[in-house]
Amino acid sequence: MRAMLRWAHADLRTHRGEALFLVAATAGIVASLLLATALFGYATNPWQRVFTQSSGAHFWIRTAPAADTGRLASLDGVAAVSGPYRTATTTAASRGARANVELRATGPAPPTTGRPLMVSGRWLDPAAPDGVVLEAGLARALWAEPGDRLTVAGRSRTVLGTAETAERRYRPGERPGTVWALPSAVTSGSGAGQVVGLRLADPDDTDYTVQRAVTALGAGAVSEVSTWQQARSDAQGDTRLLGQVLGLFGLGALLAAALAVFGAISTRVRGHLRDISVLKAVGFTPGQVVRVFLVQHLAFAVLGAALAVLLVRAAGGRLPGRLGDAVQVWQGLPGHLAALLLVPAAAVLFIGAATCLAAWRAGRVPPVPVLPATAAPGGGGLSGAARTALGLRMPPALVLGWHRAFGRGRRAPSTVARLALPLLLITMALGGWTTIERFDSRPEQVGLAAALTARPDATLTDREAAALLRAHPDVTAAHPGLEVAALVPGQTGTIALRGLGTRAHPYPYALAEGRAAHGPDEAVAGQGLLDLLDARVGDWIRLTVGGHPQVLHLVGRSIEPENGGRVVSTSLDTLRENHPGLRPTLYQLRLRPGADPRAVGADLAEASSSRLDIQSATGPADRLTALRGVVVSLIAVLALIGLTELSTAIGGTVRDGGRDLLALKAIGLTPRQITAVTVTATGCTALAAALLGTALGVPLAHWLIDHEARATGIGAGIAHAPPMPHLLALVAAAVAGAVALAVLPAARATRHRLADTLSAVA
Repeated sequence: MRAMLRWAHADLRTHRGEALFLVAATAGIVASLLLATALFGYATNPWQRVFTQSSGAHFWIRTAPAADTGRLASLDGVAAVSGPYRTATTTAASRGARANVELRATGPAPPTTGRPLMVSGRWLDPAAPDGVVLEAGLARALWAEPGDRLTVAGRSRTVLGTAETAERRYRPGERPGTVWALPSAVTSGSGAGQVVGLRLADPDDTDYTVQRAVTALGAGAVSEVSTWQQARSDAQGDTRLLGQVLGLFGLGALLAAALAVFGAISTRVRGHLRDISVLKAVGFTPGQVVRVFLVQHLAFAVLGAALAVLLVRAAGGRLPGRLGDAVQVWQGLPGHLAALLLVPAAAVLFIGAATCLAAWRAGRVPPVPVLPATAAPGGGGLSGAARTALGLRMPPALVLGWHRAFGRGRRAPSTVARLALPLLLITMALGGWTTIERFDSRPEQVGLAAALTARPDATLTDREAAALLRAHPDVTAAHPGLEVAALVPGQTGTIALRGLGTRAHPYPYALAEGRAAHGPDEAVAGQGLLDLLDARVGDWIRLTVGGHPQVLHLVGRSIEPENGGRVVSTSLDTLRENHPGLRPTLYQLRLRPGADPRAVGADLAEASSSRLDIQSATGPADRLTALRGVVVSLIAVLALIGLTELSTAIGGTVRDGGRDLLALKAIGLTPRQITAVTVTATGCTALAAALLGTALGVPLAHWLIDHEARATGIGAGIAHAPPMPHLLALVAAAVAGAVALAVLPAARATRHRLADTLSAVA
């Protein structure tokens, strides 16, 4: 043991640079994995982020105005109370859009518990007594921004700001949105009440504490109870697809990091083959050699992992952009400490496994090194292609660099594969970015041809509503329609049956399979419906609508972003054939390119004297806005892993070129040309990896996105490959980065007089 420790100490003093690199590589990879974990928690659970930052209440109780809510603070397990706040249920209208709202009286200072998080604008101000703050989802539905005027309970109000909350979100027709106002703006009347939020010391006691709170107030005084579990479930439903995609990217990043560590350790062992032979010659057994390398590299791994934890813990929140925000939020989420320990521990265990494999190879090194075939006389000569290239007077540095990269041994393919993996994942991330951008730039290709939805009230006839809508110069089409609930065969589930457009003017559904519905009883269906009924395009299905059967022929599969794809769509004429009394309840409006939906909605509301409820169409892009910033941060994490692998590849290339230094000088190459050989070898390796990564990443991204879209009911056919300029920029950045990193080590290597020994032979 003493001899092993003395050799390890001597090796550390002799190869300080390699040891520091391995510690830095481990720290970089563990930090990358921790940042990826933070991004995953930040992006896939926005509700938890809001709940943590706002000190959210674990449940909210809505009661009658006279209920004595003061006794709730004395219940066991209650850590803090938010409220009580006087409330009034009313209606808000802005730019032709209307919504049910809960007007809540609060003070000029945000509450400590259940605090709304400002998204834009400012909080309530006594200097603006008519000012209100809107829940962010409600503000989007009303097209309201800070500074706009809207009508609440028949009075004009000024929007001071918008805020996020951890309470259950606004859903049209289901849950009212929250409007915060000063107490003077909330008057008693019909729909009046009060709401109070309770934050608990133990969230697991929520159900029990709710029962005690209801008992304390009296069941007759409580109108509604909403818990944090319900709010979380509502919020997480929209991020399930994002969570699945990021989970797969996380696994890919873990694999890339694992291969990078394995490559770094294997490269270091290859660089110590002569030292290992000396150890064998002085009496070290193979087991002792294995233990020396294992203990040494485990020590490096533990040191690097601890350094990564300290860096992320201390400075992660100071990183610029969304990455720093993600770390700050992640540090306050449940399970943060467990992840902070498990991720480095898993990385150290993997490094130990990789070291065992490389050290086992070191234990098999003979006491007297054997000259490998690649270094034997004549075994490492130039290939025929290289000699031909030299005969054609191509630059020697280019030819010899290409030969060094691909003309020696079996290590070149493995190096290219390890470096290609993070580039492949970056290409797939760009594919996800492009697909999400397509929802905004070309919504008609993903089932969102209409920009606005208009719902006339009972005072407007069908003819009057259609005439008002089509009279606007920016409205190119107003498709009448309605949506009803239908029972599937066996009466075991409910789906949405949509009648939209007429046979003369059909609605332009985005079709991924089959054809459009033109004839009687023809329809198109979403992927979710096909999976539910185990049907396919060409089948006939039987539904029940209002107790009456409806038989439809599925002639196509449409991309359906809503209702999990459990939608079957036909023309309004087809529905009227079986139900003559049906009248359209909505109109889907298509606008001319470049038209402003908000301006059009305001014009239509004014022209109809507010008898039209105008709302903007919503799609997956509205729920996946976090993905854009996350993709950028994810690319940065993958780039860091790729940089680690690239540094390992450069070190191996420089070491392998050491034995060629005298030969290259002997044939007349200058130090600058010898440096160019190493730089060219590194650039060729990076170019091959970039081409391989992008070539495989594009089809894999297409498959992954379509697979996840099919699993969530939207249906395959939404994936789009990254633009060619983006792919070329990725390849160019990889090659340029490799060349830039290789210049300094290659130049330093040419200044040393290296003996042509077997010390660098693998």
